[in-house]
Amino acid sequence: MKTSFTNCLIIGSGPAGYTAAIYAARADMKPMLYEGMQPGGQLTITTEIENFPGFPNGISGAELMEQMRRQALNFDVDMRRGTITKADFSSRPFKVWVDDDDYEEHVIEAKTVIIATGATARWLGLESESEFRGGGVSACATCDGFFYRGMDVAVVGGGDTACEEATYLAKICKKVYLIHRRDQLRASKAMQCRVMETENIIPVWNSRIVEFFGEVDKFDKVLRGIKVENIPAGEITEIAVDGVFIAIGHHPNSDVFKDQIHVDQEGYIITQGHSTQTNIPGVFAAGDIQDTQFRQAITAAASGCMAAIEAERFLLDAKD
Repeated sequence: MKTSFTNCLIIGSGPAGYTAAIYAARADMKPMLYEGMQPGGQLTITTEIENFPGFPNGISGAELMEQMRRQALNFDVDMRRGTITKADFSSRPFKVWVDDDDYEEHVIEAKTVIIATGATARWLGLESESEFRGGGVSACATCDGFFYRGMDVAVVGGGDTACEEATYLAKICKKVYLIHRRDQLRASKAMQCRVMETENIIPVWNSRIVEFFGEVDKFDKVLRGIKVENIPAGEITEIAVDGVFIAIGHHPNSDVFKDQIHVDQEGYIITQGHSTQTNIPGVFAAGDIQDTQFRQAITAAASGCMAAIEAERFLLDAKD
């Protein structure tokens, strides 16, 4: 069995993980970072980002993550590929088991751990949906809505998130079709009222998307519309839209930790107050794995900074 040791193990990449690595490395903690199955996280499938400070002309999600990664490597962060299969936080040093490129049992012993594994957007699962993802299909209206200013769009879902996305888009888009499988929304009464009182939000009840259509080639993706099935009648109609926002929830990537780390009913890690500290001293959580409200690159990066600083202070205060 192979064993490695580090003062600070960072699990997950993306804005939270890479930022935590930069701060931890500059504090001479010599951090080790496991990037997971999708280095860079969800931003790598986002096209243009215009609201991250410091890039007045915008930047692609993949390029932003690559620049963060290179910056971490410039500080000699021990960057590794692999996924965490098991963790033992019952005593320090903490033990984490990794499935890595060596294809052998590998245990990491760490004085502190920062969990930055993020949350994965739930998609509809259609083949045509994946074809237009990042080119007409998005899971974040706050991130990508600006690109559809003055256009017709659709939002899929019926909960608070879907209603919030629809009302946000209604301010900048011409029409917003709100597509829901049921005949009434699941959102809070206040959100339902807001949606129903917004003239350019058009509810499409008892319906589901069965296909996305448009043009796709190796250089560009242009969504032209969606085919929507009325579930009771089985009738399919076409709706012309320029963008579709899937708002049916996220799945926090906390399964491997939640038998030891306190999580809420949806699986998001619970942190203490304005801290990134979890219920286990020395284990911190940053980014979308603990953020149920904002889910922005800038807030994830900020929490990564906080986690690294808190991990440094923890080591300074620790007796071992």
